Amino acid sequence: MSKAFASQSDLTDKRESFTELADGVYALTAEGDPNSGVVIGDDAVLVIDARATPVMAKELVTHIRKVTDKPIRHVLLTHYHAVRVLGVAGYEERVNVIASDATYSMIQERGQQDMDSEIQRFPRLFRAKETIPGLTWPNVVFHDRMTLWLGKREVQIIHAGRGHTRGDTIAWLPKEKVLFAGDLVEYGATPYCGDAHFDDWPRTLDRLAVLQPQAVVPGRGEALTSPEQVKQGIAETRAFLEDVLRIAREGVTDGHSLKQVYDRAMRELRPKYGHWVIFEHCMPFDVSRAYDEAQGIDNPRIWTAERDLEMWRALEGTGA
Repeated sequence: MSKAFASQSDLTDKRESFTELADGVYALTAEGDPNSGVVIGDDAVLVIDARATPVMAKELVTHIRKVTDKPIRHVLLTHYHAVRVLGVAGYEERVNVIASDATYSMIQERGQQDMDSEIQRFPRLFRAKETIPGLTWPNVVFHDRMTLWLGKREVQIIHAGRGHTRGDTIAWLPKEKVLFAGDLVEYGATPYCGDAHFDDWPRTLDRLAVLQPQAVVPGRGEALTSPEQVKQGIAETRAFLEDVLRIAREGVTDGHSLKQVYDRAMRELRPKYGHWVIFEHCMPFDVSRAYDEAQGIDNPRIWTAERDLEMWRALEGTGA
């Protein structure tokens, strides 16, 4: 039996949970599907990660309207990936769409290719894709950090460093000690590393740990609601990254092909991480990028729909 490309065969909808982490601070999680965050201020609402389509964004709006009637004025993009940003049009009251300058440059450089690639890879996550008007363009772009005041509520928006992408941004609520980590941290879910900087990512995680958050909303997986869970989520993300990069570096040193490195990685890492969500989906992309980085390719190569299929055939021996 041939193996379907990426997650094209994953068609089962996930149960959503809208959980309050602090007064007026919420996480939308969905059994390992991409998470979003909501922060309610004195006079407006901030959404963290817009969701994949306007229709899916409106479903988040429905959750928000159960707890507040304040306008949704601000949308923060933790990074450029289509599944995080293409739903912006669903927030009709928005004023600010916020992103780091590195994220903005990635949209310029590879946003359309990523959109085409992601929709092909994982169609279930792009429900009602016909409602997407096109690429999402931020209108508030910052370099290192900025502070958003929602009345008296402070939200620090920080370009944390290279990791999942080169533009990774976090939202930190210093009073509530709640961190929205984007895909820098995953919990019970396999990190997607197709645009990653493996060597930098653990140091970026160190910057998150220094904040000593009491709760973390990861990119995927349930919200981490105790310091012990937070440490576990960061440690498990770090361990996965270090394992993949170690195998890739050893393979390159030994002159092994990408296919050989991938087969070894699957043999060694499936027992440890194979129970995580989207393991089978992510590993070909993760090992491909780690193999490139181990060869000295600093800027991740752009994934296109065509490159996706070529890689999948080479590593999994099948097409779409």
